[in-house]
Amino acid sequence: MNLIEVYIQEVTRRLPEKNREDIALELRSTIEDMLSDDYSEEDVKVALEKLGSPVSLANGYRDRPMYLIGPRHFDVYVTLLKMILPIAAVISFISMIAEYFTGYNGEEAIINVVLDIVGYGIGRILEVAIQTFFWLTIVFAILERVDKGKDDHPLTASLQKWTPDDLKSIPYIPKKKAISKCEVFGGLLWTAIWATLYFYANHLVGVYVGDEDGLEFVTPALNQEILLQYWLIVGMVILLEIGLSLYKLIKGQWTKKMSIFNTILQVYATFVFIVIVITPNLLNQEFIIFMTDIFTISANHFRAWMVGGGIFFFILSAAISVVDGFRKARVR
Repeated sequence: MNLIEVYIQEVTRRLPEKNREDIALELRSTIEDMLSDDYSEEDVKVALEKLGSPVSLANGYRDRPMYLIGPRHFDVYVTLLKMILPIAAVISFISMIAEYFTGYNGEEAIINVVLDIVGYGIGRILEVAIQTFFWLTIVFAILERVDKGKDDHPLTASLQKWTPDDLKSIPYIPKKKAISKCEVFGGLLWTAIWATLYFYANHLVGVYVGDEDGLEFVTPALNQEILLQYWLIVGMVILLEIGLSLYKLIKGQWTKKMSIFNTILQVYATFVFIVIVITPNLLNQEFIIFMTDIFTISANHFRAWMVGGGIFFFILSAAISVVDGFRKARVR
């Protein structure tokens, strides 16, 4: 068996046909120069081992890479994937909830609504994740083949070659100051949940009674018409919360500016909450009657307990959030 010819065959068959003959001649000449006049089979094996695998050698002759995304762009690709996927997942989940309640007739039990939302939500998130992964991979695969750079050194997020000066723009982030992707995703998810409960309170928030068929929605707790009167200022709270979550995603750590942003959000959200809960007739009269019969207290006492308790716990949670934000921002 002529190992030299087999080796050349294995290299050239992986190359475009128009280049095979020239590369075969060049490679044969290179191998012959590595051998003495009276070479043995062992000498041939040593020479071929120095040249390396036919696959690797063929890749060196090709104008395009053998891999889909190489080491030059892989780190940027993964970074963008981690950044885009959570945002796309939350947006798809929020849009799915909006689509679901557009056709919701209010007759389904809460347990069925929750199961439907979870089921549809998981399916939608998986679909969007696959789409995001596919298109981002396609973009970087094309970039890999268009890029004329020949070295395999990973590029930075700006698609430039790394230099020690790049370290100056990367802040040191202590563990207690860092913001995880889960925290960002959880914040966006919580915004989607409470916003859904607010704008569809007459279908979701109220009294449920168990029977043979499961939970039955008896009466809503809140007056939906009054809630919708405040849609504009509530919408501002939603936008501020989404903005804070995206700010967290970009920065990756608590800062003084972020803490101030969070304080403004908490103060404004508290103001909006108090304005809404002190509105007369916010609580549904049937709900009040139902609850006063259970707790055997007067309607005024129950209303005062609900409003006062709600305001107290909302202010408490807002204060904790503000203090925690400044505490994390001060970590060195």
